[in-house]
Amino acid sequence: MRAIFPGSFDPITCGHIDLIKRASSIFDELVIIVMTNTSKIGLFSSNERVSLIKHEIQDITNVSVESRENILTVEVMRDLNAHILIRGLRNTHDFIYETDIAAINKRLNPGIDTIFFPTSKEYEHISSSLIKEVAKFGGDLSGMVPKNVERVLKDKLR
Repeated sequence: MRAIFPGSFDPITCGHIDLIKRASSIFDELVIIVMTNTSKIGLFSSNERVSLIKHEIQDITNVSVESRENILTVEVMRDLNAHILIRGLRNTHDFIYETDIAAINKRLNPGIDTIFFPTSKEYEHISSSLIKEVAKFGGDLSGMVPKNVERVLKDKLR
C-alpha cells in the first residue's frame, strides 16, 4: 500500500524524519511530496528541499521524494494512485488544523483516508518556522535538524 506525506519541508526537521521512518515501517511505499504552502514564504526552492530530503532518507529503500507545486494534495494522490495521507500532530492546534484539512480532502475525494501520527515527545516543539528563526540568529539547532540541513540553512541565511 502506498501512502503520501505532503508538506512544505522548508526545511526538513528531525521531527519530519522521525515520522518518515515510522510511516515507512508500516506502508509498502511512502512518497514524500514537497508542496506549495500559500500561507508561507519559502526560504528554499522546491529543488533544494527535495535534495535535502533525499540526502536524509537515502537509506530508507521504500521512500521516494517528489515535488508538486500549485496543486491540491487530492490531485497528487489521484496521480499517484494513493489513498492514504500521512500527517504529524505536535499539539492540539495541529489536531484542529489537520482534522479540518482531512475533512476537506475527504469531501474532495471520498477515497482518501488521513492517518495522524503523534509527534515523538522530543520533537513536539519543533517547526520549520521556528528552526529558521533560531538559525537566523545563530542559535544551536542540534537535535532539531540533521547536521547537513543545519549547515545548508546557516549558509543560506548568511
